[in-house]
Amino acid sequence: MLTNSDLMELTEFRRSLHRYPEVSGEEAQTAKTIVAALMKMSPTRIVTGLGGHGVAATFDSGQDGPTVLFRAELDALPIEERNDAIAWSSEIAGKSHVCGHDGHMTMLLALGRMISRSPIARGRVILMFQPAEEDGSGAKAVVADPAYQEIKADWAFAIHVEPGSPFGFVSTRVGLMNCASLGLKVKLSGKTAHAADPQDGVSPALAVAKLIPALDALGNGEGGPLNDDFRLVTITHANIGEPTFGIAPGEAEVFATLRTAGDAGMAALEATARGLARDVAAEFGLSVQFEVHDNFAASVNDPEAYEVATQAMEAIGVPYGQENVPMRASEDFGVFGWGAKAAMLCLGPGEGYAALHNPDYDFPDDLIPIGSAIFERIARDLLG
Repeated sequence: MLTNSDLMELTEFRRSLHRYPEVSGEEAQTAKTIVAALMKMSPTRIVTGLGGHGVAATFDSGQDGPTVLFRAELDALPIEERNDAIAWSSEIAGKSHVCGHDGHMTMLLALGRMISRSPIARGRVILMFQPAEEDGSGAKAVVADPAYQEIKADWAFAIHVEPGSPFGFVSTRVGLMNCASLGLKVKLSGKTAHAADPQDGVSPALAVAKLIPALDALGNGEGGPLNDDFRLVTITHANIGEPTFGIAPGEAEVFATLRTAGDAGMAALEATARGLARDVAAEFGLSVQFEVHDNFAASVNDPEAYEVATQAMEAIGVPYGQENVPMRASEDFGVFGWGAKAAMLCLGPGEGYAALHNPDYDFPDDLIPIGSAIFERIARDLLG
């Protein structure tokens, strides 16, 4: 159980994390800060450098039993914070914890305090501080790291703060929680020419004009229900040539975010989008290249993990339901579910609260004891 002193210290720790955000792949100092906090809890083992800057603390009972992993994210966002209402706003220009990851880390450290004081009876607890969630690469890198195989989980749980729900209410369900998504960069290459003689070059301008609505038309989910056939293509950026009046362009780029209700649907949508881009490029005499970015697997809740989580919430009086899920937004926690029974829980900060990724978002510290209590009860129910 957390004391008032614990909550004061954890709140101050969370606000300190908030001041010094680090974006995906750059979380070195955040990881060191987490390790220093974990050392005070005397875990059985701390593994660093997982999949980049990832940190995992093991609390091992020494007795046979399952391994239960609880995950938080280390990284922040490349967003300039604008929030005069708090005294602990980001001190790093252009970077901020406006997705709640500072709070998620703190909930895991709160769980660590409780486990260290009252050890589990069997099995192992893993506190996983994962890097690079925001670009979709972190969980895959952690799971692929040989060091992860030594602490591989049987069960995995995560909590993400999710504006739009009442304070302390958890949204969750069996099956799909977060859509798969993929950033597809399409580069079209032709030949520049003098603007007075465009016929001497090969311009991608008309190809881009045709490609953008064609990619958009591949989706069927704009404003509609999130069902098994859900597809959405969002054009996020386009660029043609140079910002000048004397040159007919020879290069262009189109960025499209593809989104589907599952991983199989994503493979099909990506193949269709690539084929469409190739056809348009060929029609206008252009070459085409592709790059993939921000590749998120779908996050899917296992029925047994859902049952464990909901029973834990019932036992401690935390309300839950299926409101606002599944979500179109992506979350790479689903990768841990490839080898474990996993469940994601979305914890409400209160209705009317600032949305995630808004420049004035800040994690509500009063959620720390709620989230950590859910985690602890899950751990006790599985491990004693």
